[in-house]
Amino acid sequence: MSIWEYANPTRFMQTSGKLLPTVAVLSLLCLVIGLIWGFFFTPDDYRQGSTVKIIYLHVPSALMAINAWLMMLVTSLIWLIRRHHVSALAAKAAAPIGLTMTVIALITGAIWGQPMWGTYWAWDPRLTSFLILFLFYLGYMALWAAIENPDTAADLTSVLCLVGSVFALLSRYAVNFWNQGLHQGASLSLDKEENVADVFYLPLLVSIAGFVLLFLALVLLRTRTEIRIRRAGALVARERLS
Repeated sequence: MSIWEYANPTRFMQTSGKLLPTVAVLSLLCLVIGLIWGFFFTPDDYRQGSTVKIIYLHVPSALMAINAWLMMLVTSLIWLIRRHHVSALAAKAAAPIGLTMTVIALITGAIWGQPMWGTYWAWDPRLTSFLILFLFYLGYMALWAAIENPDTAADLTSVLCLVGSVFALLSRYAVNFWNQGLHQGASLSLDKEENVADVFYLPLLVSIAGFVLLFLALVLLRTRTEIRIRRAGALVARERLS
């Protein structure tokens, strides 16, 4: 069985319909367990106090904001190379979810930053690149809405996605590129010494799993909706011609 079989809208609808309930339930379980564990059953940090617990919202949402755009990059490339409509619709479906994750990351980062830095905002490399990523999300969605022909819209938004991927990567690695700036280093790393303490680390992993599964469930749901809208539009156009 080839993965390209799922580019067929009918096959995608059948498979996603079976997966969606399971993914939604697992995401809910991970989110409930991770957030309750993190907010109510972990100690205050010796330097940051209870403020550190916002990590269970900030880190997962920031990770998903970046990876949502990278997922859009992959599906946009598939559209440009193989012209599979499901991939273009999946990218379109992921954009509002990625935008929401970016907003959550920016807001929670500001709340976290005020007591730590004494300000809600600073033109830090990672913060600035994240703000630009937010603007790219807005531009991507606006471009889809502005162009009537869906294939032309998919082409132009795919090109925009390629350009915006630079800032998605900068958002992820800005701390490594520039030493200056207020933002701390990565909370999760292959280097164990750079990770947060285990008491915070384990519930954080559960929260991240919940956000990943939530993103997947919402993308499946919204892609199914986009396919139905496309089918309805085709039926209306056919009736007008007849």
